[in-house]
Amino acid sequence: MSCLILLHAMGTGVARRCQWLNLAMLLDELGALIAQHSRNTLVTIADGVLISGVEHTGPPTVSTTGTVMVLMAQGAKRMAVGDHVHDYHGGQCMVACVDLPLTGHFTEASPSVPALGFALTLKPTAIAELLLHPAAADFPRTTRGAVAPSGIAVHDAPTELIDAVLRMVRLLDRPRDRPILAPMIEREILWLLMRGRGGALVRQLGLADSSLNRVGHAVRWLREHYADSIRVDELAQMTHMSPSAFHRTFQAVTAMSPIQFQKQIRLQEARIRLLANPNDVAGAAYAVGYESPSHFSRDYRRRFGTPPAEDAARLRDAALTGGHQ
Repeated sequence: MSCLILLHAMGTGVARRCQWLNLAMLLDELGALIAQHSRNTLVTIADGVLISGVEHTGPPTVSTTGTVMVLMAQGAKRMAVGDHVHDYHGGQCMVACVDLPLTGHFTEASPSVPALGFALTLKPTAIAELLLHPAAADFPRTTRGAVAPSGIAVHDAPTELIDAVLRMVRLLDRPRDRPILAPMIEREILWLLMRGRGGALVRQLGLADSSLNRVGHAVRWLREHYADSIRVDELAQMTHMSPSAFHRTFQAVTAMSPIQFQKQIRLQEARIRLLANPNDVAGAAYAVGYESPSHFSRDYRRRFGTPPAEDAARLRDAALTGGHQ
């Protein structure tokens, strides 16, 4: 009996070793293809499907997540969303199902070993279509009123997902096949995400009445009306939730309160305005909804590390000289 157990353990160890080697080989080929086709730029494979290569770490920059799945083939990146910090590296996925403001930078990237990644925009209609398939019948159903998971998840990418992404990237060398095969592989990738780790988050994106999508509706409203005064109870009413449930769910999904979220959007918009006119700090403050330029300057410095005019001048110099933020 002990011999059988030993043989079983040895077999299991060999299988795991083979699985690890297969995963490493897939990542190596994926990284080589991305490096071949992309160097410090974005390359489009199909609508909403991109690869990129980055050769420098650079300081943290401000942007938004989008609704996206990113598979890192090589390198590493760190991003802060609200009070949460997310790190991911080669062989890992980052999935964002709400468009959130973030501060991020690559922590491992160089000309000799660039950061290499694949990105797929997550389309709610495509996810909803897959949820209607009979094969999705055994997915756990989200009950009405259930609190949504965090809008961002990071996890190790399974072998089958890396394999599907690799086949998508290979289409760069097969332009004739791309219009036919890319939509099929995209559908495969979405399905693998829906039934894998973090699948509950992706599935909620395809459910119009999910807590995640209700928060997403409030997020879109805040982006379009960032300069307006807001009341949390009015946002809650808009999303058909009680004020307490809305505040709790918004915080869970975005890692920010609605007021904190609006402040980040205001400051990002002000930064864009100041890039065009760095001397009009007061004008930028009023345009994004601040009533006090001094209050705006304090918030701006906390967010970006330098006073508004100084930061804007630095950004303009970097843009003119082709430098990095």
